[in-house]
Amino acid sequence: MGNTRLQSIHVHPVKAFRGTAPREAVVEPWGLTGDRRWMLIDDGGKVVTQRQQPRLALAAAELLPGGGLRLSAPGMDPLTVPVPRPAATVTVEIFSDKVEAVPAEDAAVHAWSSAYLGIDVRLVHMDDPATRRPVDPDYALPGETVSFADGYPLLLASTASLDALNSLIAEGRHADEGPLPMNRFRPNVVVSGTTAWAEDDWSRLAIGEVAFRVAKMCGRCVVTTTDQGTAGRGKEPLHTLGRHRRIGGKLVFGQNLVPLTGGTIRVGDPVEILA
Repeated sequence: MGNTRLQSIHVHPVKAFRGTAPREAVVEPWGLTGDRRWMLIDDGGKVVTQRQQPRLALAAAELLPGGGLRLSAPGMDPLTVPVPRPAATVTVEIFSDKVEAVPAEDAAVHAWSSAYLGIDVRLVHMDDPATRRPVDPDYALPGETVSFADGYPLLLASTASLDALNSLIAEGRHADEGPLPMNRFRPNVVVSGTTAWAEDDWSRLAIGEVAFRVAKMCGRCVVTTTDQGTAGRGKEPLHTLGRHRRIGGKLVFGQNLVPLTGGTIRVGDPVEILA
C-alpha cells in the first residue's frame, strides 16, 4: 500500500455543525487544532447534536484566528463568536461524560442558536482540552484526552471502504438512497489508495510526520442517515451496515485514532501502516 495518501482533512469547530476542509492541520494530543472545541447544550446541560436536531447539518462554523468562530445558518444573519475569557465553568454532559466548559460570553450567541433550532440552547467552549475530558479508559492510555468529539481525538475513514459500502447499498432495499458521500460519516481524515476495509487491521499508522494509534472501530449512529445537505433522514447506511458490518454489537465504519506524536498533516501526505 505504498500509494496510500491523505485525501482530505475535515475540521468541525462546533460539534454537529458543518465543518471546513483545510489543506493542512496541526495535530494536538486531543485532536486537530480547532476541531470540536465548541458545542451546544440544552437547558439541562446535555449536548445537542444532529441525533436530536438534524437541522444542525445546515449550520456552518468557520474557525477564526485564535479559536473564535463565524457561524452561519439558513435564515440567520452570520455571527462572530470570540473565545470566552477565563471564567467560571459550567458542568456539561456529553453522553456519559461530565465535563467542565465555559459558556460563550455574549447572550446574543445563545439567542442566535436558540432561534435557529427553536429550542433553548447555549454554546460552550472547552477552554483546556489537556485536562477536561479523558478518553474512554477502556481504550485509552494514561493521560489521553479528547475535545467534544464523540469519544476519540480523530476519526479516519477510507475512500475504498466507502466505495465498497456504496456497492452494498446499491444491491440492497434502499438502493435509491445511494451512493452516499463521505460527509455522512463526519471524519477528520480520509485516506485513499487502500483496499476496502483494510483499516480494520491497522493498529498504528503515520500520516506524514505524525504517528497515531488506532483505539477502536467507530460504531455508527443515526447521524449517518442524515443528508448533510438537506437535513433529511433515510435508512442508509445503517440498514446496510447492520447486514454487513456488525462487529462486536456495533455497526462500524471508520477507525478512531489517538495521536502518538504532534505535527502538521497535509493533504497528499503519504500514509504508512506501522503495525
